[in-house]
Amino acid sequence: MDPLLLAGIIGAITLIFLFSGMPIAFGLGVPALGFILLFLDRSQFDLIAHIVFDGINDFGLLAIPLFILMGTIIGATRAGSDLYESLHRWLYNLPGGLAISNLVSCAIFAALCGSSPATAAAIGTMGIPEMRKRGYPDTLATGCIVAGGTLGILIPPSVTMIVYGIATKTSIGKLFIAGVIPGILITIFMCFWVVIYSQWARGRFLKDEKKFSYQKGLEFYGNVSYTWKEKFSSFFRVIPFLVIIFLIMGSLYGGWATPSEAAGVGSVATLIIVMLVYRLTSWKDFRQILRWTIKENTMIMLIISISFLYGAVLTKLYVTQAITQYIVSLGYSKWGLMFLINIFLLILGCFLPPVAIILIINPILHPVIVNYGFDPIWFGVIVTINMEIGLITPPVGLNLYIVQGIAPDVPISKILIGSAPFVVILMLSVVLLCVFPELALWLPNKMITR
Repeated sequence: MDPLLLAGIIGAITLIFLFSGMPIAFGLGVPALGFILLFLDRSQFDLIAHIVFDGINDFGLLAIPLFILMGTIIGATRAGSDLYESLHRWLYNLPGGLAISNLVSCAIFAALCGSSPATAAAIGTMGIPEMRKRGYPDTLATGCIVAGGTLGILIPPSVTMIVYGIATKTSIGKLFIAGVIPGILITIFMCFWVVIYSQWARGRFLKDEKKFSYQKGLEFYGNVSYTWKEKFSSFFRVIPFLVIIFLIMGSLYGGWATPSEAAGVGSVATLIIVMLVYRLTSWKDFRQILRWTIKENTMIMLIISISFLYGAVLTKLYVTQAITQYIVSLGYSKWGLMFLINIFLLILGCFLPPVAIILIINPILHPVIVNYGFDPIWFGVIVTINMEIGLITPPVGLNLYIVQGIAPDVPISKILIGSAPFVVILMLSVVLLCVFPELALWLPNKMITR
């Protein structure tokens, strides 16, 4: 059978299983086993266990459970609440200061947990009710949390980037550092939009105070102030976690530690800090932390191992090679091809989780982008931003449903309206990185690798 025709059949069957509602790992594993039975020698079954084991037998993957553990420890305490309140007390003077506090809190929390849903849930649980109580529009209150949560997979440490690095044999440390400048820039762009929107909303209020009289006294439309004592009271609790972020990033950039080593030290340091600062010492709390960590890690590792089996089957059937050769033979220009790849990633991101997408498309796209002269580290950042967009766009935008769970009385339509400007910001960030790739590559190129 023609490899391209076979690729179409395999792709259609896989999509049917993935959209059937079954877990992602089984949605890939069942068709992979079927393809072996239909198109390969039955003796290939003897290699299944070996392929699956090889898929997770990588030292780099050790960073995933350790970073998940670090994020779970943070999530089990009031660290997110203290971070959020501390930033608010320093940023309240800015238009939309509370929303900006939430965005910056998401960015910092992302650097502690590496998970987008965890970031949106941790900061949104506190931030959304507070913003709504203080007069912030529902669209802005939910939109900034939906968007801020996506920073969890871009700002290091990022589980998505670890998976990409393993799948492409790319330095995870360099991928982490490559996400720093884009992550900071995207956070600034999001905050800038909040300032513009808040200024416009306040302008409407001042222009017609009678129409908005019920908003008087609310922070979004008026003024609030904090003393220096209040500003510093919660800041000291946040300092230890900022130190952890600095040490993790510094150790990776300076080549003092591998991502796995940095994750291990970071997890232990985080545990010690929460025990001292938040008195987290009961066995019940530790058992819950371990339960959450094991549950999350098992899901990710199962997807990774089965995806390696799926990729191996595609390679044995010559599907990935045929698709790669076909794409190259089309003769697209370098940036014309990148435009099409971004559209493809955006569509996939609307339906599938980031880890699954990376592991499914990598065997096909990685040889193509290398052949066209794109840097795999730069492309890793581009892929991650596309996955961010997928997390806040329907029908399967995970962050949308996490935020709706926090504020069930806010219609999903309002959440989508609030997230739309941030989707535009993320898309423009992709364009900016295409025009100025050094935004992602400058820091990695200065790294001391180990």
